[in-house]
Amino acid sequence: MPEYLAPGVYVEETSFRPKTIEGVSTSTAGFIGPARYGPTSGELELLTSFSDFERIYGGLDPLTYSDGTVSPNYLAHAVRAFFEEGGRRCYVTRVYDGSGGEAATSNSPPDAIQLTARFPGRAGEMRVIFTPVLSDNLLVSDPLTGSAQIRRIKERDTVYVDSADSIPSTDYYNVIREDDTLKLEDANGTVQEISNLDPTADTVKLLTVSVSIERPIIRPQRPGDRYDIPEVLQGFSLHPENSDSLAAYFATEPDSRRLQILVPFAIDLPASPADDLTGADYAQALFGNTPDQPTDPFLLEGGSDGSQPSAATYRGNNSAASKSGFYLLEDLEDISIVAAPGYSAGYNSNQNRVLAIQAHLINHCEQMRYRIAVLDTPKDLSPTGAKEFRSKIDSEYAALYYPWVRILNPITGEELLLPPSGFVAGIYARNDVERGVQKAPANEVVRLAIGFEFLINKAQQELLNPEGVNCFRFFEGRGNRLWGARTVSSDPEWKYVNLRRYFAYLERSVDKGTQWVVFESNGERLWENVRRTVQDFLLNEWKSGRLMGLTPEEAFFVRCDRSTMTQNDIDNGRLICLVGVAPLRPAEFVIFRIGQKLLETTG
Repeated sequence: MPEYLAPGVYVEETSFRPKTIEGVSTSTAGFIGPARYGPTSGELELLTSFSDFERIYGGLDPLTYSDGTVSPNYLAHAVRAFFEEGGRRCYVTRVYDGSGGEAATSNSPPDAIQLTARFPGRAGEMRVIFTPVLSDNLLVSDPLTGSAQIRRIKERDTVYVDSADSIPSTDYYNVIREDDTLKLEDANGTVQEISNLDPTADTVKLLTVSVSIERPIIRPQRPGDRYDIPEVLQGFSLHPENSDSLAAYFATEPDSRRLQILVPFAIDLPASPADDLTGADYAQALFGNTPDQPTDPFLLEGGSDGSQPSAATYRGNNSAASKSGFYLLEDLEDISIVAAPGYSAGYNSNQNRVLAIQAHLINHCEQMRYRIAVLDTPKDLSPTGAKEFRSKIDSEYAALYYPWVRILNPITGEELLLPPSGFVAGIYARNDVERGVQKAPANEVVRLAIGFEFLINKAQQELLNPEGVNCFRFFEGRGNRLWGARTVSSDPEWKYVNLRRYFAYLERSVDKGTQWVVFESNGERLWENVRRTVQDFLLNEWKSGRLMGLTPEEAFFVRCDRSTMTQNDIDNGRLICLVGVAPLRPAEFVIFRIGQKLLETTG
């Protein structure tokens, strides 16, 4: 309580309204699988477009495993499908099975420079060119004293001096400050006075560097090109202590996670300790004696996509220093949809691997409670095979989809079969944004699809739908649609995907919106506040048409009083609130009963 120790007027703020609960987002997805590049551990980045994915994890080009097997890049295609189908936010966990695999320069033009790709993967193979950029001549005469001075330079700049005979040492100099005066220091540590230069015969130019990065491409439209249009980065200084230097931006151990993820390679000068290097050292190593032309291309080669990831690699490492796999997704709260695109490929050759990865995916969602796993059937399965595959699963936190989706591959221009999970995750997100999580994510157009692996007819779906296998169907005049919304649960209470996801939405919203209750005084005033808080949230849900019932009393109830708590609960610090809601279920079977009516006459 406030203290009133002296006479006076005290103005205080108090609240007479209950706390509010804000509905959580349900459209953020988490994907896990192998990629051509990118980090395999550390904090995950939020992706809001497929361009973000390409920048960090490489493009759509296929993966080549160490045994020579070439596999479509299912993860990249799934993320692309997610955004094309209406998804807006996702996280990606890359799994990599192998050691090393980082591309590096094996034939560096200057032997003192070594470039190494930041992460393993064939997409780390690139071509890098450093181009010197010289300013105009900055050496002038002081109008008052006539002595030489250099304009527009500062401490730790690197300059190139073209001297007739004023300074007979090397041409690259670091700008240093001694006795509050700027001076020039060469790579050997020899300090020269600027006044020793002759403005009439010498030139001093500021030296910076631009970097051109060319990625390898596979494009049938451009068969003669090996590398894509270069990415050019400009304005780098050479002195390592500058914040905009090559050494800082392309450091082997960057200062920020952003640089670690977005900068594709690191620069290493193995001949000297990094602490002893200066801008003149970098200039000499890169450009030789004169900065008059770009370096020969640095070719980063030897990148590897590793082996096909095992189930243990998908599960990941739970150590605090290097979390990976599914353990990385556990650190993020806003993920509601989880998929492992491509895990079911190769089912016929290695069933145990596929079923083990699927088990990890389901276990992850069950442990996290507020997530649902989007499962893929294997490729080349008949409807009977899909039913048999479904019989191995039972979970209210997972949904299974069949068959695979046919698209036009933007890389080759040919048809490509992809697992459904990326498309389904995007449809989930689109449905949540446009209609709401309470609506079943079905009867939705698959925008990217040009067809499906098999055309499923009504009789075949009658076999699969009761078993919880959600089918893609083609309807004449209505296009390619997702035509199923069931979980793989044997519990009829959680039969529908939207029901499971809507309750996860309610539970998580109440969970986050009532954290303020913890450690409050556990009495009638707190109970009343909790009741009003939850009732207001559910009332808004009912007004939005997300609950059944003509009145709020029919739609939900909230109890938090002596009827929900014993004295033992109160003594042990437990506040128990009982909430019941009447959710909407999908109109899965729409039945019109039509009969003949006799014309009745009145006398």
